[in-house]
Amino acid sequence: MITIRKAEERGHFDFGWLNTYHTFSFGDYYDPRHVHFRTLRVINEDFVKAGHGFPTHGHRDMEIITYILQGALEHRDSMGNGSIIRRGDAQRMSAGTGVTHSESNPLPDEDTHLLQIWILPGEQGIQPEYEEKRFSDDEKRNNLRLLVSPEGRAGSVTIHQDASIYASLLEVGHEVVHKTENGRHAWLQVAAGAVTLNDVTLKHGDGAAVSQEPSLRITAAESSEILLFDFA
Repeated sequence: MITIRKAEERGHFDFGWLNTYHTFSFGDYYDPRHVHFRTLRVINEDFVKAGHGFPTHGHRDMEIITYILQGALEHRDSMGNGSIIRRGDAQRMSAGTGVTHSESNPLPDEDTHLLQIWILPGEQGIQPEYEEKRFSDDEKRNNLRLLVSPEGRAGSVTIHQDASIYASLLEVGHEVVHKTENGRHAWLQVAAGAVTLNDVTLKHGDGAAVSQEPSLRITAAESSEILLFDFA
């Protein structure tokens, strides 16, 4: 079963410095039909204006993944971490018992485009952690590259939940296939372009919840970037 979450039906706010689209209920946007999928709690597609960003704010008991699609984001947190992540970087922050951080676009003349992802942790009250890794376009081209996993396998970043995230850059006509183990579920998020998922058409910004589908065939109708989530 594949259920489409259409891009144009997402929550949307334009604050001038931030243009943001919410796949699930977040902040002032609430839709009881779209609160989460399995342990996936947030997918926000954010466009941050040059020189602007999120002031210091707090989180706890959440696995927070940031994936940069274009531009750069400067991160500073109460654990003492400070870095700038760029296109292709995956950043993971386990908020655990509590952490504060700020995020801003350090570029003087270019907007930053990113996906912010929250996953509910398998255990509450852990010590906060931070991790980031770079995944080149070549690793993802016409291939499902593992970015996030509970074991940190294949060089991925590690989260405290039975969930994995893959990324792929698909050229027109190319296909990737993901086998879903019995009892598991998937979510596909189209970050750019347009694809078919088992013959269901999806475009930029669309998401799809997938259950009881043993095999996922994802084919690019145009040059595309996707994220694929695999959940218990």
